[in-house]
Amino acid sequence: MSELNQPRWAVLSEYGREAAGLTYEEAAALVRRLRGEDTSGLCIITDEAASSVAPAKRLSRKTASGGNSKKTRRGRKKG
Repeated sequence: MSELNQPRWAVLSEYGREAAGLTYEEAAALVRRLRGEDTSGLCIITDEAASSVAPAKRLSRKTASGGNSKKTRRGRKKG
């Protein structure tokens, strides 16, 4: 059995470890999907090498753009 077919591959991005325990084909598919979401720093490495990388933490688009923030907005009158 080829190592490429074994579930021993992980995907890293600018956010951290996106997934682990994938076959190389599954990892490549995830990279293509993340590339479509404009994620940078994508690479495929072994699970062993990725074990010291923290899981990916992403900000939701609403939070990142301030769309769901509970902060008080200045300059607006209540009414």
